[in-house]
Amino acid sequence: MSSLYFLLIIIAAIIIYSVFTFFYQKRIVKTVAEEEFRAGYRKAQLIDVREANEFDGGHILGARNIPMSQMKMRMKEIRNDMPVYLYCQSGMRSARAAQFLHKKGYKDLTQLQGGFKKWSGKVKAKK
Repeated sequence: MSSLYFLLIIIAAIIIYSVFTFFYQKRIVKTVAEEEFRAGYRKAQLIDVREANEFDGGHILGARNIPMSQMKMRMKEIRNDMPVYLYCQSGMRSARAAQFLHKKGYKDLTQLQGGFKKWSGKVKAKK
């Protein structure tokens, strides 16, 4: 019986953590559909947080590649006085990048809903 209570407490803690993370994420980064993303990224810094090999395979025209794994070292390349538009393959890494940048003082953060795999606009790839 006590192991059942323990299991229920663990499950409740996971659910509470997930809900907290979800609402925290919504507060710090604006997640927008492709149309709104396309309308705003030309006036902002467009950052692809995928790894270099993913970026070389295809990326949104005009994007800079600053992989999530290098974000801490290359953060100075991103201006904090301009909007920052982020994307990755599905939206998970860009959400983590937004959390990191928010902690470092960046305020105007936007990410592409569904990530690059949902992008239907112009793409550039290395040959």
